[in-house]
Amino acid sequence: MFAAYAARIDRDHPLNGLELGDRPAPEPRPGWTTVNVKAASLNHHDLWSLRGVGLAEDKLPMILGCDAAGIDEDGNEVVLHSVIGQTGHGVGPKEPRSILTERYQGTFAEQVSVPTWNVLPKPAELSFEEAACLPTAWLTAYRMLFTNAGVRPGDSVLVQGAGGGVATAAIALGKAAGLRVFATSRDEAKRKRALELGAVEAVESGARLPHRVDAVIETVGAATWSHSVKSLKPGGTLVISGATSGDRPSHAELTRIFFLELKVVGSTMGTKDELEDLLSFCAATDVRPVIDEILPLDRAREGFERMESGELFGKVVLTAAS
Repeated sequence: MFAAYAARIDRDHPLNGLELGDRPAPEPRPGWTTVNVKAASLNHHDLWSLRGVGLAEDKLPMILGCDAAGIDEDGNEVVLHSVIGQTGHGVGPKEPRSILTERYQGTFAEQVSVPTWNVLPKPAELSFEEAACLPTAWLTAYRMLFTNAGVRPGDSVLVQGAGGGVATAAIALGKAAGLRVFATSRDEAKRKRALELGAVEAVESGARLPHRVDAVIETVGAATWSHSVKSLKPGGTLVISGATSGDRPSHAELTRIFFLELKVVGSTMGTKDELEDLLSFCAATDVRPVIDEILPLDRAREGFERMESGELFGKVVLTAAS
């Protein structure tokens, strides 16, 4: 079957390790389901995999892609939860977690196999392309906002780095949930798009906000860390799920954190129950993932290049021929 996969690790030039071509189709195994992929979306995790972060050399070649929606063996339209337990059968409370493409082949292929526990019904209200955007970036944003930030309707939230998949999701979800969302971006066009998505104000990265906020959604890391901490109200919460600009800020702002009793919460992906809630939320409202571009799988390299450049706003989706 045709697939986009990591053939080698190149930490400095990750796309040098990306190959497009034939890979073995999944073999049947007890407790697992093979899905014909209709759509799959890119995440920064895929670029990090090509750099060898979370992907060991001895696992190569590895089909990339965490997210997918498609048709299962019984003809049902489904969405995949990409967090898989160590045993490959659900995720137990004390069981180490793995994401597709770390230990198990991913979704950038005509078919993918996952534990049956990881297969969820796709709401009829969502297209395959829309549903394929939800399991990683949108689920991450959902958990950051509603589980880890603990915000309520009427609270204010700062979303750093408007344009990325998680940031875009956080703006749209926050608006739909009745939050006052502020956003930052270095790019004027992205600030304008953030306003169209529902942000009450979009400012340049590092710019002073009209007032301090209850929570910050942080995925940029070192470049925005100090601004994030300084933007919080006393007792506020900074939730971080990524560090695309690096994980070593020049100023940790420790004094401000303890003096104002700020909370810093790490957040990674989300649970299957949270994904079910997210799917229901999108189906019941007009909230839909922002899709920057839809490409056929054989043009996956273009999608990776666009994501690496940082020019996109929202998600890049790959469609398979199956």
